Amino acid sequence: MSIAVITRFTANPQDAEQLTARHAALVAATRASCPGPAEARLGRVDDESWVAIWRWESAEHLAAARASAPGSAEARAAFELAKDPTGEDVELVYEA
Repeated sequence: MSIAVITRFTANPQDAEQLTARHAALVAATRASCPGPAEARLGRVDDESWVAIWRWESAEHLAAARASAPGSAEARAAFELAKDPTGEDVELVYEA
C-alpha cells in the first residue's frame, strides 16, 4: 500500500527560489540513499505557505528514508528555511 507524506510549512517569500532548490537536492539525496520516493512534489499555497507531498511505494520505504534522511546535510538545509512544519502520513487506499 502506498503512503503519502504531506508536510505543510511557511517560509520567507524571499527564500522561494532557494527553498525549491533545496527541496530538489533533498529529493535527490533521499533517492540516492534509499528506495523512493516514487513521487515528490512541492507546491506554494500563497507567498508564505507551502506543501510538500511525497509518495512512497510502501511503509517500509518510508521507514528506511526516515532512518537515513533526518541527519543528512540536505534535510538540514531544506528544513532550515521551513518554519512551523507539520506533517501527516496518509495511507492511500485508491489511486488512478
